Formats: sequence, C-alpha cells, structure tokens
Amino acid sequence: MNPVVHFEMPYENRERMVKFYQSAFSWQTQLLGEEMGNYVIAATTESDENGPKELGCINGGFSNKRLPDANAHPSFVVADDDIKESIKKITSAGGKILGKSIDIPGVGVSAWFVDTEGNRLSILQPLPNMSVRPKSE
Repeated sequence: MNPVVHFEMPYENRERMVKFYQSAFSWQTQLLGEEMGNYVIAATTESDENGPKELGCINGGFSNKRLPDANAHPSFVVADDDIKESIKKITSAGGKILGKSIDIPGVGVSAWFVDTEGNRLSILQPLPNMSVRPKSE
C-alpha cells in the first residue's frame, strides 16, 4: 500500500493560522518566504531528518488559498517509490494529473492530481534517503 505521508491545508491569514495551531495543538511551524509561496511547514509530531519518529504519524503544511493554483480544501500527499508509474496508475484509474511533476528541494518529486470524485491530492516520490515505509526487521 502507498501511505499518506503529509497533509496540506489552505490559509487566508498566515499569522492567525500559525497562532491557532501553535496554541490549540502545540504544533511547531516554519514560515517559508515568497520564493516558496509563503508556505508554512507544520510539525505535528517528533521528527528527525527522515520524518516522523512514530509510525503512523505525519506532518503537514499550509498554503495561501489566494494563490492562483492554490487548493481551497485540505488534501493529502501519498508516497510512492516511482512517480512515473504512479501517474500511469492514477490516469488509468480515471484520475487527472494537474500540470507537470515538480522537484521539491530536500524532499523529492511531486505531482498534483484529481481523483474520480474531484478531490485534489498529490503523489510524492521521496528522495532515496527519506523513509516512508516501516523498515523490515
């Protein structure tokens, strides 16, 4: 199975959103600059360079819903080891790929898609050093 490894939610007011999630849930946030669309990274669980330390936990982020290509609804990121194969499977199953795959520095390659129900999600091929599946004993 391909795990959900990240969530994304839109914001209207970045400072208000950060204050809410820090106050309500103690999430740690990292505000990125204009070159990254003022994206906000949200750490919801203890993590290291490989991601969450606890199996089943994910981190996420927030994007400005006013950007032209923004998603106005929460979405999820699904990981797969081969994004090209994932894209083929998504389109064969009736989904639609939105634009071209993009490189996310330090993370991997990602592509947005819409499922058969109109939900917008993304697929991620993480960098080889990032673990998204439990290691075999």
